[in-house]
Amino acid sequence: MEKGIYNQILANAKQGKKMLACLIDPDKVHENEIAKLINQTKNTIITHIFVGGSIVENNKTETIVKAIKKNTELPVLLFPGDYTHLTNTADGLLFLSLLSGRNPEYLIEQQVKSIPFLKKSTLEIISTGYLLVDGGKVSSVQKVSNTQPLALQQETIINTALAGAYMGSKLIYLEAGSGANISIPIEIIAAVKKVLRIPLIVGGGIKSITQLQNIFNAGADVVVIGTAFEKDDTLYNSLKQSQLFINE
Repeated sequence: MEKGIYNQILANAKQGKKMLACLIDPDKVHENEIAKLINQTKNTIITHIFVGGSIVENNKTETIVKAIKKNTELPVLLFPGDYTHLTNTADGLLFLSLLSGRNPEYLIEQQVKSIPFLKKSTLEIISTGYLLVDGGKVSSVQKVSNTQPLALQQETIINTALAGAYMGSKLIYLEAGSGANISIPIEIIAAVKKVLRIPLIVGGGIKSITQLQNIFNAGADVVVIGTAFEKDDTLYNSLKQSQLFINE
């Protein structure tokens, strides 16, 4: 097995092995609920736990990550909305740059502010080009970052994703936003994947196994589901009942 979280993602992507991340927002869950939540992820395709949210109380991320680590051996990756959300108790960090916006605070300033912490950290740092795409509603990311999502224009999204890849991102993350009304269109996912040579993550607005399968078929290497798991426990059971989604 490849060592390192990114190397394993890369190896899986090259072999066509699909990955599913469960996104846990520290602002929406209590640490006492973590054991039950993580237990539901067992015996499913879920391969990673992402932890993060746009607005999180001080130290809440660390508390939640510690609770997660007590209950799973899956890699835990931070998906932070702010540099103050970092904690060394996770395994890795999606080092995000919000390429879809033009606010320097989320293109580079937050990243610079994180460096004093990261220089002393043991987190595996994975450079990630983050593209917020119009999901049919105003997202928390849009509000906090004071940026606009990319319109559903295929060429613009492709060019932005490629710009991120050319600048050195190791992952490209297409995000429709938490609780999006619509997920990113299949045609756009397929078009972006066609031009990329790095793994593609897709999240936002995914509410069913059918959607999940279609997004995987379109070329996503990693799919992220958060709100749907929060609102519908039966989705975990659906994963377990589908033979296509059981890890070996």
